[in-house]
Amino acid sequence: MNIGELAELTGASIRSLRYYEQKGLLAPLRKDNGYREYTPFAVEQVRTIQLYLNLGLSTDEIAGILQCVLMNKEAFCAEVLPIYQLKLQEIDKQIELLTSIRQNLTDRIDAILLERSKSGQEE
Repeated sequence: MNIGELAELTGASIRSLRYYEQKGLLAPLRKDNGYREYTPFAVEQVRTIQLYLNLGLSTDEIAGILQCVLMNKEAFCAEVLPIYQLKLQEIDKQIELLTSIRQNLTDRIDAILLERSKSGQEE
């Protein structure tokens, strides 16, 4: 199949498919005219890439596990669990930071509203 057909089957843009190829995540065959030719297996590859992107993994992280998870169950790929655990730690830190920022904003809003109410001004 050509790149347009693969894009249609997976919902990925042609630009994304070219990027996946550039990052080594996809390796289409090349016809004599230089056009890309994808095997039916490429659909599964792209869907797997999309799954991992939706989990917040980078293309470099995906490259480190893609071949294993395409050939085995995820549970049997030793590289997967540490990546997931690290990603979860990163997310927890981001949540902590955002929670702190949210509290600071809430405190500032409350202080402004209190100041306004003391001076007789309303919102």
